Amino acid sequence: MKFTSFGIKSQEFDLSLRGYNKDQVKTFLEKLAAEFEKLASENEQLKEDKKELKNRLTEFKKIEKNLQKTLIKAQESSSKTIEDTKKQTALMIKEAEFKSEQIINKANEYAKFIRDSVSILKEEKELLIARLKAMIETQIELLELKVEKNPEPKAVDNTAKRDENIEIENTQINIDDIMEKLI
Repeated sequence: MKFTSFGIKSQEFDLSLRGYNKDQVKTFLEKLAAEFEKLASENEQLKEDKKELKNRLTEFKKIEKNLQKTLIKAQESSSKTIEDTKKQTALMIKEAEFKSEQIINKANEYAKFIRDSVSILKEEKELLIARLKAMIETQIELLELKVEKNPEPKAVDNTAKRDENIEIENTQINIDDIMEKLI
């Protein structure tokens, strides 16, 4: 049997000889009904609160689940971003190394070109010096032959002879001096 506050208030008892005082029983039943009503009301309120809390708990669980999914996605995304960044960094380093090797190779080629050019210029200088020496020696020989072909006059005074000796001494040319002046 289910009790309600109305059922408690409206409860009727059979009369018996020497039974309980009707007023006291009615007063007690009214107090009991009021207390029962209060407890029933609290119980209903607690049921509603429980239902609301269950709904909120369900919502919080959904939010927690979404947050977990979001967190997992963020972790995956950050991991992927870190991996991509590492790959890009490695690629940039490889590119920089490749470019530096190219620059070094070009510099080495240019240095070799300069060394070869200097070597060629030295050879050309030596060849030019040799030609110039040959030309100077040839000119000296021609001058010496010309001096030898013109014999000294026998009846010439000493002043003329001295002037001629000075000219002959002056015609003796130092090849090294000429080369130094040319270079």
